[in-house]
Amino acid sequence: MAEKTEITSVSREQIIQALKQVYDPEIPVDIYALGLIYEITIYPLNNVQVLMTLTSPSCPAAEMIPGQVEASIKAIEGVNEVQIELTFEPPYSQTMMSEEAKLALGFL
Repeated sequence: MAEKTEITSVSREQIIQALKQVYDPEIPVDIYALGLIYEITIYPLNNVQVLMTLTSPSCPAAEMIPGQVEASIKAIEGVNEVQIELTFEPPYSQTMMSEEAKLALGFL
């Protein structure tokens, strides 16, 4: 008799913890605290889609950060596929930062 492989469900909190490991190299605050993540969707079979932005469309790390986000999420046990979608609508602003990020960057 074949063994059943149980698919463990990936949680939003696991995704957030993975995102908190990714930093913009020019800013000492993680991308989640910066407010760069607009939406996290976990579909059946642990497929994950992230809608995110960057601090500006001309961000020097624009090529690097989405790849780091994808790799960080894929490292979570049970994650199947990861899709990263970049958007600049609405445009990023400092009001999207967490209080922790504002404090770390001297805005409070």
